[in-house]
Amino acid sequence: MGKGVIGSHLIVLVALSIQFAYVFSLTIEGQIGINGSTIINKWKITELPNGCDIFEGSWVFDESYPLFDSSACPFIAQQFDCLKYGRLDHEYLKYRWQPNQCNLPRFDGLDFLNRLKGKKIMFIGDSVSHNQYDSLVCLLHAAVPQSVIVQETNKNSISVIFKDYEVSVTLFHSNYLVDIEMEQIGRVLKLDSIRNGDLWKQMDILIFNTWLWWYRSGAKQPWDYIQAGEEILKDMNRMDAFRYGLTTWAKWVDAAVDPIKTKVFFQGITPSHYKGEEWNEPGVRDCSLERRPLNSSNYPGGMPLASSVVNDVLSKISKPVILLNITTLSQLRPDGHPAIHNGIGGMDCTHWCVAGVLDTWNQLIYATLMS
Repeated sequence: MGKGVIGSHLIVLVALSIQFAYVFSLTIEGQIGINGSTIINKWKITELPNGCDIFEGSWVFDESYPLFDSSACPFIAQQFDCLKYGRLDHEYLKYRWQPNQCNLPRFDGLDFLNRLKGKKIMFIGDSVSHNQYDSLVCLLHAAVPQSVIVQETNKNSISVIFKDYEVSVTLFHSNYLVDIEMEQIGRVLKLDSIRNGDLWKQMDILIFNTWLWWYRSGAKQPWDYIQAGEEILKDMNRMDAFRYGLTTWAKWVDAAVDPIKTKVFFQGITPSHYKGEEWNEPGVRDCSLERRPLNSSNYPGGMPLASSVVNDVLSKISKPVILLNITTLSQLRPDGHPAIHNGIGGMDCTHWCVAGVLDTWNQLIYATLMS
């Protein structure tokens, strides 16, 4: 790309950042601003002058952590409540994410609620969205435990409403973002269809996630056929299907979201830890014996292929989308999973303990929204 094109794109990007109040010069604890690479759109730039990429850094021990006591939070699903279900080591709770060139503000739940008074927040995605939703609700509950808090459940969603602040946090279950419909031939995964968008676009903050279910097969696969355009297939390359479905979602963002009203996040690919060779422990087959983060800023196993698909699709969206780029920082935390301490049985090295790593994901959202 020529210098003139880059310059014109940068001008448009700065104009958009002013109009939509996105983060390009957020000062964090008197230091330097968040890097513009947190914003993914067709004017993507790699770095702003004096910018700080909040997703590049390392984990440091901090005795003041965790940010809340999980035993005092009534909103944690059993599969994420590691201490309740027998995890005896607590060191995994004592790590804080430290970006290389700046500091993150400590999560302040009261400030979050006051600044977002009257706003509606929605997590949309699979069980990892549920995981992050539980973390945010617990962070906010810990800040205002005596306030009026109501929980509501609907067909596809569950909400916690902080009545005193008129803030709602909703989880909308959607494994693929695109639709699965029952037809005469069976369950059809429709890569071109998003029927729930009219509800989503009513929100003020949207945090999307999808990936874990795209490679499910056999009995765990919740569809019988895939429809792409007019073509109905028994199966297709799963990475191609993921790209197709994510592109449909991207087109929905461009067509339906009003960026003056609604901020859109896309959660990066969440890692799992079942292959020890990925973190230089050959022969290890799960996360059960991991007790501390990797002492590194880089993950030996590299980035998952799905991350490149996410980056490519998001780079083509014309409206502002913030990539919550949590992949690498989470890869460095093989100690952060429930393992067997999950209340439902089995080894879980995909989801995360609450409290724990997910609190940092929400701290990164907080740092971005509080600009």
